[in-house]
Amino acid sequence: MGTEIFKDRRRMERLLVVLVAAHTLCVGIFLLFFPVHAARFGGWGDVRPAFFGSQAGAFHIVLAIGYLSEHFRHRGIALIVVAKVVAAAFLLAWTAIGDVPWAVPFSGAADALMGLAVWGAHRAAGGGKEEPR
Repeated sequence: MGTEIFKDRRRMERLLVVLVAAHTLCVGIFLLFFPVHAARFGGWGDVRPAFFGSQAGAFHIVLAIGYLSEHFRHRGIALIVVAKVVAAAFLLAWTAIGDVPWAVPFSGAADALMGLAVWGAHRAAGGGKEEPR
């Protein structure tokens, strides 16, 4: 019975990593191909040049691929946790010190929650340890 729970927790961890990567990929595609619309949707208005929004999209796509690669090859979560901690700290710091659009605190809180959820699921699934026999 103990190993079945362990397997279910590993499946839940993998599902969570895939969902977070899918979210990051969707954000990346939106930013890469529609940077002006993405900025407007986030509350910035018309931001020009669009290059930096597109660049942010490319980086989101790289991160999504990295999350999946690390997890499927090594069952690791270091990249996803570090990225979410840095993003949350950056976004919430800007929220505290500046007048920012709604997307900044929302994204900061969402990144913090995603990072915590992945970290918690990883710990519940035994961390990086092998499955018990």
